[in-house]
Amino acid sequence: MTGPAQVAALPSWLLTQTAAHAHRILVERLSAIGARGYDYRVLASLDERGPTSQADLGRSTGIHLSDMVGCLNDLETAHYVERTPDPADRRRNVVTITDRGRERMQRLAAEASLVQADLLAPLSPDERAQLTALLTRLLEHHDARRGVDEPE
Repeated sequence: MTGPAQVAALPSWLLTQTAAHAHRILVERLSAIGARGYDYRVLASLDERGPTSQADLGRSTGIHLSDMVGCLNDLETAHYVERTPDPADRRRNVVTITDRGRERMQRLAAEASLVQADLLAPLSPDERAQLTALLTRLLEHHDARRGVDEPE
C-alpha cells in the first residue's frame, strides 16, 4: 500500500483503491475478447427483464442515456440485440436480446467470474461471501439515502 498510514487505514480509501484494481482487471479481461463493461450489464438485464425500452434499460442498469445509445449501437451491429419501434409509442425503441446475445452474455458471465476469482484471490469462500454481503449492505444504504430505486 502507498500513502500515509492514517490514510491507508481509511475504509473509503481501501474501497477506492480496490475498486480501481477491480476496474483494471475487468477492462483487461473484457477488452481481450472485444467487450466493454457495459456489454455484460446490458445483456444480463435484457435476459432477466425481457424486451424493454432504451430509457428503462438505462435506468435499470445505471447507464447514462448517451452511453447507452453507443453501447446499443455496438451490440446491435454485432447482432447481440435488436431494436424495434415500440408499437404503443413509435417514438420509443424496444430492445431485445438475441440468441447470439445470450451466448455472448454467457461468455461475459464466465469472464466476470474469472475477474471475481482474480480480485478476491486472497479471500476464502466464506470471506468472499461476507465481503459481498457487507458491500451490498453499504450500497443499499447509500442508494436508499440518495433515493435510488432498485431495478424492477
